[in-house]
Amino acid sequence: MFDYYRLAGPLVRTLDPERAHRLSIRALQSGLLPRPAVVADPVLETTVWGLRFVNPVGLAAGFDKNAQVVDPLLAQGFGFVEVGTVTPEPQAGNPRPRLFRLPEDGAVINRMGFNNDGLAAISRRLAARRRGASQGRSAGIVGGNVGPNKNETDPVAACARAVTVLAASVDYLVVNVSSPNTPGLRGLQGRAPLADLLARVREARDACPIPRPLLVKVAPDLTAEERADIADVVLATGIDGLIATNTTIARPPGLRGRYRSEAGGLSGRPLFAPSTAVLADFRRLTGGRLPLVGVGGIASGADAYAKIRAGASLVQLYTALVYGGPALIGRIATELAALLRRDGFTALSDAVGVDVDAPARSEEDRQST
Repeated sequence: MFDYYRLAGPLVRTLDPERAHRLSIRALQSGLLPRPAVVADPVLETTVWGLRFVNPVGLAAGFDKNAQVVDPLLAQGFGFVEVGTVTPEPQAGNPRPRLFRLPEDGAVINRMGFNNDGLAAISRRLAARRRGASQGRSAGIVGGNVGPNKNETDPVAACARAVTVLAASVDYLVVNVSSPNTPGLRGLQGRAPLADLLARVREARDACPIPRPLLVKVAPDLTAEERADIADVVLATGIDGLIATNTTIARPPGLRGRYRSEAGGLSGRPLFAPSTAVLADFRRLTGGRLPLVGVGGIASGADAYAKIRAGASLVQLYTALVYGGPALIGRIATELAALLRRDGFTALSDAVGVDVDAPARSEEDRQST
């Protein structure tokens, strides 16, 4: 969907969103898209999980599900790209139509259902890319997002298998337990199921020749008790990070788009405030002891900065590209750098969580006097 909606005019705006997305993939594959000047600013550089990110602005899973255009996307200025969600077996996903634009709201609703080419095909593409990088061709940080097939009888084993296979060809791994479009998947966020899942997936990861950082991606539609349980489990199992958040099943009042009542996960501008609140809560609950990735409604440098101040070491976007196009990537990075310098930060890592940690420290100071 990339830049087609905003720039290509009324004709393309009438295209089915999935067709527009396929055109975007083909355009990236063609190599004909202009390559912007990548924003390389020292204040944006950061190291997380021992990985050096040239900037913290990443592409969320869902755009390049099948690892077809990783390097062209990195060339557009992303600090990292996450592929998937990858399931062990190929999967067609849910019936169409399943993707809906809400331009009046800067939002999208999807019920894709983990449509992808499957673990074997995607791992081959990523392995070929990794071999090319080792021979001096393009390189960059790539994550692999995994989940179970719709009819999987043992989703935990399925996730462990995907982690084992993908570990050799990505830089970090994400277990997706938060899509609203796979029946029963969000049930894995409960305390006991999540503890079992993460323990077994971590065991699979630890057995890999190169044990990659392991993250879990959670939903915004969690109660306070559920968030506390997840934080406890994540810290107890010793995984490396948490992505907050996936899309929401809520429909905030005031949505104007004609498809606002469609079933599926809502992303984009209406998700910004609730996802940032969940992110901040996980910063408090984990005490800043593990890196968080902030996702949901980012469309500007100010949005990215708010996520970072709420606890995100890295941020991701997707929906805003539908309406802003690839030029948005560099603009967000440039704006973010300016905001960091405005507030006196010389390193991005110094800004992580300041809006959450400072009140907590002030309260501790008051109680100690």
